Amino acid sequence: MNQLHMRNRAKLALEDGRVFEGLSFGACGERYGELVFNTSMAGYQEILTDPSYKGQIVTMTYPLIGNYGINEEDVESRKLFIEGFVVRECSRLASNWRSDKTLEEYLSENDIIGMEDIDTRALTKHIRLAGAMKAVLSTEDLDDESLVEKAKASAGLVGRDLVKDVTGKGVNNWNKKGKYKVVVIDCGVKFNILRELESRDCRVVVVEANTSFDEILNMKPDGILLSNGPGDPEPVTYVIKTVKSLIGKIPIFGICLGHQMLGLAFGGKTYKLKFGHHGANHPVKDTRTGKISITSQNHGFCVDEKSLNPKDIEITHINLNDNTLEGMRHKKLPIFSVQFHPEASPGPHDAEYLFGQFIEMMER
Repeated sequence: MNQLHMRNRAKLALEDGRVFEGLSFGACGERYGELVFNTSMAGYQEILTDPSYKGQIVTMTYPLIGNYGINEEDVESRKLFIEGFVVRECSRLASNWRSDKTLEEYLSENDIIGMEDIDTRALTKHIRLAGAMKAVLSTEDLDDESLVEKAKASAGLVGRDLVKDVTGKGVNNWNKKGKYKVVVIDCGVKFNILRELESRDCRVVVVEANTSFDEILNMKPDGILLSNGPGDPEPVTYVIKTVKSLIGKIPIFGICLGHQMLGLAFGGKTYKLKFGHHGANHPVKDTRTGKISITSQNHGFCVDEKSLNPKDIEITHINLNDNTLEGMRHKKLPIFSVQFHPEASPGPHDAEYLFGQFIEMMER
């Protein structure tokens, strides 16, 4: 423990005045973001590299993080987009045959502040009761009053377009061959979505989020995938506009933020959840089969089921924790979407069938 206490002090201040003190690991400095908790017991590398966490500081509910290290194969995007990482204990020992480096080394290399030696149970319970909120994580300013004021003054997620910060540039060919040509609108896509498509004989073309309807149509795709991504869907008006134009022209599959974009394109509304869904253990019911899937989720906003036109839209999936909307499909057109992540496999393969449905849709 002596080595730990030689580390920099760090503080996490929330906009409601609550302050937690701990020790830093990784980078030093000051970062702002909405504070959320993730209930996954493993998968911290996938969480760190998930673009959907842009604008957020994540605390892990599982107490020991980093024990199997970091490897080059499990990254989900080109870089780390997370604003800060809070754990009970960061393991200095990385024991795994695939491990290339420790969690601490990884955060240092990527200029991400980590914080440990805090009561993550108390922090999580506080967020569950009070809701996700704006926060600041600092190793520089350790004055409680100053930090709380900074948290209050920070931008938050509502009304911000974070997609522009995570989307790739231009047009990128993920692979060269495949029976079906799928254009992925990149709002912060995870690599495993692309791998799942490739494994099903798809030629995958990833395009920047602001790519126009005409540009996409000129690529002559067999299907469109609307990807996951960070934050509030409503300000991302350029994607919603493109999706509206694509409806009825080409089969569409939406995942996470892509599901919310479809909901808005259908004329529905979205709203902010109290503390969001972040974890790998969310039970979701398929309303058509009654089957329950254990799903991986990462979102703070949700499509309002009551705002959708029941003449056109069928509800296909419901979250069993809070009865929120988790999936829908168009009754006449080849379009469907889910709020959870079918590529993340916590079940381990409960939701993979959705990619099969997308392939069938393109075949028809």
